[in-house]
Amino acid sequence: MTQLNLEQTILTNLIYNSEYTRKVIPYIRDEYFQDITQKVVFQIIEAYVNNYKSNPDNAEVIKLDLQKASLNEEQYKNTQKLVDSFGEAVAEEQFDWLVDETEKWCKDKAIYNAILDGIHIIDGKSKDQTAEAIPSILTDALSVSFDTHIGHDYMEQYEERYDFYHETEEKIPFDLDFFNRITKGGLPNKTLNVCLAGTGVGKSLFMCHVAAATLLQGKNVLYVTLEMAEKKIAERIDANLMNLTLDDVHDLPKRMFESRVDKIRKKTEGKLIIKEYPTASAHCGHFRALYNELLLKKSFKPDIIFIDYINICASQRFKYGSNVNSYTYIKGIAEEMRGLAVELNLPIVSATQTTRQGFTSTDIGLEDTSESFGLPATADLMFALISTEELEGLNQMLVKQLKNRYNDPTLNKRFVIGVDRGKMKLYDVAQKAQEDLVDTGQPEVTAIEERFKDFKVE
Repeated sequence: MTQLNLEQTILTNLIYNSEYTRKVIPYIRDEYFQDITQKVVFQIIEAYVNNYKSNPDNAEVIKLDLQKASLNEEQYKNTQKLVDSFGEAVAEEQFDWLVDETEKWCKDKAIYNAILDGIHIIDGKSKDQTAEAIPSILTDALSVSFDTHIGHDYMEQYEERYDFYHETEEKIPFDLDFFNRITKGGLPNKTLNVCLAGTGVGKSLFMCHVAAATLLQGKNVLYVTLEMAEKKIAERIDANLMNLTLDDVHDLPKRMFESRVDKIRKKTEGKLIIKEYPTASAHCGHFRALYNELLLKKSFKPDIIFIDYINICASQRFKYGSNVNSYTYIKGIAEEMRGLAVELNLPIVSATQTTRQGFTSTDIGLEDTSESFGLPATADLMFALISTEELEGLNQMLVKQLKNRYNDPTLNKRFVIGVDRGKMKLYDVAQKAQEDLVDTGQPEVTAIEERFKDFKVE
């Protein structure tokens, strides 16, 4: 079907197909029609729908309203011809196809118009907008889509709700007990998970450990580093998986090193790709391009992405050093990351710095997030890693939940984990180590029947 025929089909069905009209007319704009006759006809249909809450269902209505339109004689005749050429609405079996085609057409037109607007701005022909507005204009155009869902009917759709409560969500579990407790079994897809810590406390150590543990589960792992070199990250993961100190990894003879790598290869079907970008040079557009390139060239599709770390990423929307505050800039990066996680249907794990005050604090809170309080507003899970001289002496690290969309954050709000910095490993500690933390324990779980024995519907 040609573009002209599609637009004519759209207008025909807006007149005669009430279901189609309800679905699509909120998303169609008159500027999507380049032909003046089509634009006028759409404006008449749109006005009719807004006034009478139904489609015209009769071409004569359009003809009558044409007499009120500001058209010259030639335009009036051409518009009359257009209306006379309208046929019948598409058959029922073609309905879904037409809705899909209309959505694609709206997207194409929105992007085309956005590009023209951008050129207009660059040429200095816009009085109201500067070049900084172009990314937002393009983003709005790219986000055009039909959302025909009108909400969840609480009373009628209870079965769907019950099934949802009992379906098994795909998650990537931790090898650390308390992290599995607070996330109800691991990290779900389409989420952003952020570790908050001061310099040298263990952000990269945490991410390297979780990356190594995920690899051993047979998962594909993509590790993006903007701070350390690729080989330095690989070195830490070697120490973790080989259960050796960093010094011992360096001292291994080549034959023994190859043997250990081979053992790791036999333990998992997963792959690990480590990619380095210069600090503050890469944004989610680069990460998306990397994902697509790895899929095309290596048939590698990651199950999880680690980005080390948020504060030294770039934003896709804002130029570094542009006239935006740190709140907007860092929140923008976080929103782009979470959007990428949703788009690729996987969890993203990253980290952020504490403020200078938070670095010396023994009880970090959300207010200690460096540069932007907007980051915790976007993250699904956020927790702090806290180290003190006493904890270091015990080879332990304190974890404090700051935000949790997976579980009640007051349960196991604080807990300790073991840390072996030489081997770049984290591990569970004895329950006794948790006993002094007053807000740690979970309520005792009883049988379902016992928990709900007194439950009544009033």
